[in-house]
Amino acid sequence: MTREYKIAVIGGDGIGPEVTAIALEAINRVTVGSGVEFKTTEFDLGAKRYLATGETLTDADLAALKEHDAILLGAIGDPQVPSGVLERNLLLKLRFTFDHYVNLRPSKLYEGVESPLRDAGNIDFVVVREGTEGPYVGNGGAIRVGTPQEVANEVSVNTAFGVERLVRYAFELASNRDRKKLTLVHKHNVLVHAGWLW
Repeated sequence: MTREYKIAVIGGDGIGPEVTAIALEAINRVTVGSGVEFKTTEFDLGAKRYLATGETLTDADLAALKEHDAILLGAIGDPQVPSGVLERNLLLKLRFTFDHYVNLRPSKLYEGVESPLRDAGNIDFVVVREGTEGPYVGNGGAIRVGTPQEVANEVSVNTAFGVERLVRYAFELASNRDRKKLTLVHKHNVLVHAGWLW
């Protein structure tokens, strides 16, 4: 019996389309004969579309993305688009809509791969970051813009719920890895109001 999964592919900008094409090729190769098939749908989202239409991510786009089992995202961004436009209206909108609160950053040094870190020993760790709270909530503002007295702030918002679910995720991940080690990195000595939540 074949199981079919629908993948929404957002190649995006720059090297994004190349990355997603190679990723799909790799996925298809490792699943040959596994009884798993992937049906892909390309989504035209990113800087090119924004520059042509002024649209980033519409309600219709979100509805179509919700019909898929997964999203494969390449890269988003272009120097022609003002900073924050694509990040807030596309990337963060995706995170908030699908509650993608876990941001995983694996780092592994594979045998036979040339690297300036070759003598560093066994590098194999995963950084687990929260992706929907903290500075991502977009709480802040600016006054007196363009004057010598300009003031801007970004407020980092953390909730006990958000912290707990991320910490639980990190513990679960660590418990299933060979080293079973977890390190919490924080700046509690400076972030005294929200840091204690961590």
